[in-house]
Amino acid sequence: MSETRHLLIDGYNVIHDWPHLRSLLPTRPEAARDRLAEEVRILHDREGWRVTLVFDGKGEEITIERPGGPPTFSLVFSPSGMSADDIIERLVAADPKSSRITVVTRDTAQRQTIEAFGAIGMSPSELRDWIRRAGAGLASALGTLRRQVDKEWRRPLGETAP
Repeated sequence: MSETRHLLIDGYNVIHDWPHLRSLLPTRPEAARDRLAEEVRILHDREGWRVTLVFDGKGEEITIERPGGPPTFSLVFSPSGMSADDIIERLVAADPKSSRITVVTRDTAQRQTIEAFGAIGMSPSELRDWIRRAGAGLASALGTLRRQVDKEWRRPLGETAP
């Protein structure tokens, strides 16, 4: 059994890069975060990745939210005085299996730092493309399932499948 891969996403970095999310930031930052979480959820649910979205926070300590409940899908907010970059770099540095971590950022300095620790860097546009491919794969799988179910329903009663 293979080990779970971990996708760490610099949340606001990606939101600022994707125009449809960036437009939400001035008036609805929570909606931008929620939308990003919805979009990357397919990589957790369909592709089996552990996903952590890291955001700059304002509180006195790190805050972790787990929308939907699974501990393998988290939103992490840094405490004030610490950036999301700091959290991401510490998570990568502390993981003895950092080669199983992919970090999404457009920040060149952060990318160099996490790659020095053995993690893989990915740009926000590469993440968007990956989400699209995963969505297309899901749509294809659902189409196949729909055709199979339709075929089963059309079979006369009492007839068994070959």
